[in-house]
Amino acid sequence: MRVGLFIPCYVDQFYPNAAIATLELLEKLGVEVGYPAQQTCCGQPMANSGYEHLTGGCNDLFVANFAEYDYIVSPSGSCALHIKEHLHTHDNEEAATGIRKKIYELTEFLTDVLKVEKLDAKFPYRVGLHQSCHGQRGLKLAQMTELTASPFSKPGSLLNMVEGVELVPLKRADECCGFGGTFCVAEEAVSAKMGKDRVADHIQAGAEYITAADLSCLMHMEGILKRQKSAVKVIHIAEILNGVKESVA
Repeated sequence: MRVGLFIPCYVDQFYPNAAIATLELLEKLGVEVGYPAQQTCCGQPMANSGYEHLTGGCNDLFVANFAEYDYIVSPSGSCALHIKEHLHTHDNEEAATGIRKKIYELTEFLTDVLKVEKLDAKFPYRVGLHQSCHGQRGLKLAQMTELTASPFSKPGSLLNMVEGVELVPLKRADECCGFGGTFCVAEEAVSAKMGKDRVADHIQAGAEYITAADLSCLMHMEGILKRQKSAVKVIHIAEILNGVKESVA
């Protein structure tokens, strides 16, 4: 099994430790991982702003970088969903179709493809799990609470395999944090208020860390936490599952 590691641009620039943890975790689990060095943005910001017709260059490059791999894995639900639903190319649509079928968000890949049942990791902290909208409602990483259906959470199940993790109960477990990509720019006040509400839920539950499968959401909440001078920190789920170093404490 050869896996292409797709690292979104904001992860590469702002949270490289999450990318490194993703690589290390996959290799620990016996996966042969390749990293196409020429990869760039997947085009999601342009598409979400109404300019999907200008993402042709991003699409062509993505196909050229990742078509040869058996699977493509990314530590980002939103970027993985964008590729899964919107990747097309005039030059090689067959390859684009194949990529849409074999791209996975990290926790989705660990659960559905590798079928991980145990992890050698330790994280002795109270953790609030943020279910990002793209992951939950787009990729179906967790059940939506408004449905009368059996609850499940792929990220939650994996976190429960980590020694010492105590998942704190949230009052609104699947509420949006307000980031929403360009939404946080176009509707700054609404976005900030939603983020403050989301952070407050985690704090009231006693979380020491907030984790998620999407660093865009975590980045939004981290900014709010820092402005509030809160001791609560954010950390990508890959770092916890990989066995984060003690220096994070």
